[in-house]
Amino acid sequence: MKKHAAFTMVELIFVIVIMGIIGKFGVEFLAKAYQSFIFAKINNELQSKSETAVETIAARLQYRIKDSVIARTSKNANPIAIADATGNNYKVLEWVGIAQESRRGLDLNTSGTPYLPDWSGIIDLDAGAKNRLISPQTNTTNINTMISDLSDGNTTINDAAIYFVGSNSNVQTGYGWNGALNNQQGAMHPITSVAGTANAFTSSNGVDFSGVDVYEYYLLAWTAYAIVYEPGTNNKGTLRLYYDYQPWNGAKMTNGKSSILMTDVSTFQFMSIGSIMKIQVCTKSDLAEEYSLCKEKTIF
Repeated sequence: MKKHAAFTMVELIFVIVIMGIIGKFGVEFLAKAYQSFIFAKINNELQSKSETAVETIAARLQYRIKDSVIARTSKNANPIAIADATGNNYKVLEWVGIAQESRRGLDLNTSGTPYLPDWSGIIDLDAGAKNRLISPQTNTTNINTMISDLSDGNTTINDAAIYFVGSNSNVQTGYGWNGALNNQQGAMHPITSVAGTANAFTSSNGVDFSGVDVYEYYLLAWTAYAIVYEPGTNNKGTLRLYYDYQPWNGAKMTNGKSSILMTDVSTFQFMSIGSIMKIQVCTKSDLAEEYSLCKEKTIF
């Protein structure tokens, strides 16, 4: 007589219990794996976005005229010297940048020698003209080309200004934050190039350099920069970069160009410790659950 193999009721119950246990822990494992994937994805995105924003700001801040840095509570608010800007109410960081690109000067000169600076950083008054400055080994034609390229043809050397290293300056009035500089008594000195003379600058506002302390070393600038935090909804805002405007000529950041550095920004803070700047950018995501991340950078 043949016997047929079959599951008993006890065996079936045992199998059902085992499958239930496996199913329970399997679902939990998959849920945790999915959650880990989501958080890793969010973290990588926030890391990348905040790192890019911080490094972009730092790359421009490192070539700043240090005395020119100001803070504002909004785009149209009064400027405050960065050393006096305490608290968390400031949404705007603004400064005059050095024309470092043309200072590197990768142009060839007439003799074919490569890698000469387009401006040397050394200057003196022309002995025969009170409104003219001579800068040896400077090439104003190359400077003009570089500025025009960087501004997409919007700005030239005749919109630029120079800053004498070592001169005293008033941050509110010396850089044009409160309006155009109509004389040469400020920290910035509006200049134009001199036709037919590659190493000379002249005053662009018709005022000569009489009574002005002309220092041996100078820095050239063609634009100011501003980082603006624009609040949005759900405590998240946008970080925007403004550039290609000249406060010494009366222009404001809104007269220049702008580009978005980062969205979903929850915090933008900055502070000054002597001549050192520290910036912090925080961002967050509401995917899955609220998750935030901050990046900081110190700029000398």
